[in-house]
Amino acid sequence: MTHNPIRPWRDIERRKSRQIMVGNVPVGGDAPIAVQTMTNTDTCDVAATVAQVQAAADAGADIVRVSTPDEASTKALRDIVRESPVPIVADIHFHYKRAIEAAEAGAACLRINPGNIGSEERVREVIRAAKDHGCSIRIGVNAGSLEKHLLEKYGEPCPEAMVESGLDHIRILEDNDFHEYKISVKASDVFLAAAAYHGIADATDAPIHLGITEAGGFVSGTIKSAVGLGNLLWAGIGDTIRVSLSADPVEEVKVGFEILKSLGLRHRGVNIISCPSCARQGFDVIKTVAILEERLAHIHTPMSLSIIGCVVNGPGEALMTDVGFTGGGAGSGMVYVAGKQDHKQDNAGMVDHIVELVEKRAAEIEAAAAAESEAAE
Repeated sequence: MTHNPIRPWRDIERRKSRQIMVGNVPVGGDAPIAVQTMTNTDTCDVAATVAQVQAAADAGADIVRVSTPDEASTKALRDIVRESPVPIVADIHFHYKRAIEAAEAGAACLRINPGNIGSEERVREVIRAAKDHGCSIRIGVNAGSLEKHLLEKYGEPCPEAMVESGLDHIRILEDNDFHEYKISVKASDVFLAAAAYHGIADATDAPIHLGITEAGGFVSGTIKSAVGLGNLLWAGIGDTIRVSLSADPVEEVKVGFEILKSLGLRHRGVNIISCPSCARQGFDVIKTVAILEERLAHIHTPMSLSIIGCVVNGPGEALMTDVGFTGGGAGSGMVYVAGKQDHKQDNAGMVDHIVELVEKRAAEIEAAAAAESEAAE
């Protein structure tokens, strides 16, 4: 759980799940919530796919999923896995043989959909391949592809049907003595997805992968995902997440991390606290923040930066951040370091100065962490 003895109202008690491994990434238990995305390149184009995987990893992705719809793509997967800096999940639909080929190619995890993978015997063959090659499995239930008998039973996709689908597939895996699995119950409808996830969280101790499927474009999809995933994460549910956007996979990773950062569940990079700007602003806040986001993207050290346009809230926000800048008058503002007023800075050179201060503070934080680690050994 996150624990804040000073501000207990910020505590999140994570659901207790058992832990599995996706390659070298622990999922579930007390492991950090993993951020995942999916490539949208042609899998057969190894160079393009690896480049996209690398870009996602650089942005913070812990795991990347790759579609393997045909035999050519599972052949290419072997090279992708070999060059990837993070574990690769093979996305399987309809053709169970692709799952077997993906396991043989070195995939860390096989994502299979119980609604379209086929008979239990075919699933058993996938399980055998996963066992033979050390793969985990994600059971990927989706409201848009539920099994026919469940749609006939319930009349439409509903939380009960999705949970039943997931539990049926869990039974097959466990009947075959396979326990290295996680599960997702995705829907594009936020209410349906949230209800299904609460249901499956109560019904199993398996690690849970969160997602609002087909969430939409960058803005609408980000909002839907923040509402749905944020609600579930706040309730302690979720061991991996993917923000599904009609956008660059790197953007999915960034949004995923921002959701986790907003809840104090993961910390990576500079958390910029900035005002929306108004007529009181002493400098162009919106332009400044956009430039700083780009220029500070290389910093992975968790730290905070406040950029506030005027003195109404600026000093108060700066008290809680590593570095702060508050707009003033006559073309300059006040710089704060570790919550305290430090010096004035003219607006013309503020961006370069702030970048320099943040980089310096990040180095200090890293050095202190390294010294603490060394002392503990």
